[in-house]
Amino acid sequence: MDDDELIAALAAGDDAALRELFTRHAPWLAARLRAALPPPDVEDVLQETFLAVWKGARAYRPQGTPQAWMWVIARNQAALLLRKRGPATLSLLDETPQPGLDPAEVAVARADIAAALGGPEGDLLRLVYVEDRPVAEVAALLGVPAGTIKSRAHRARRSLRAALGGTR
Repeated sequence: MDDDELIAALAAGDDAALRELFTRHAPWLAARLRAALPPPDVEDVLQETFLAVWKGARAYRPQGTPQAWMWVIARNQAALLLRKRGPATLSLLDETPQPGLDPAEVAVARADIAAALGGPEGDLLRLVYVEDRPVAEVAALLGVPAGTIKSRAHRARRSLRAALGGTR
């Protein structure tokens, strides 16, 4: 069963569908949440996320990807947790608190940046811009044409710009 079918089954009352969704998606959701939250909070947010998935399954419309839907729910749950705690949680971010910044927004931005830099596009950005390797060398390392490296780098920069709040 694909994820859309699992969410439809969950909406119809199939608890096994929720277990399957959790098994499929909890690991990557937890990895993304760890960029913004300490480990004990990640578990709490995951529980709240899948509770919200269970409650919201009837309202789900398969217009986007189920992964994006669940990520938005997880981000919102993380933001709710941090807002409930207030400014005291800013020390968990390992940065000097900036006056007027909402800790939930800071955490969500960090998670978005980590997601933008995660995976193959983040590796490509590191190779090209951090390690300052030539496009031809990166292409040889990754086994793809140089033009592919250039287009992937463009997409990765655009994703990072969007995560940092710039325009696409």
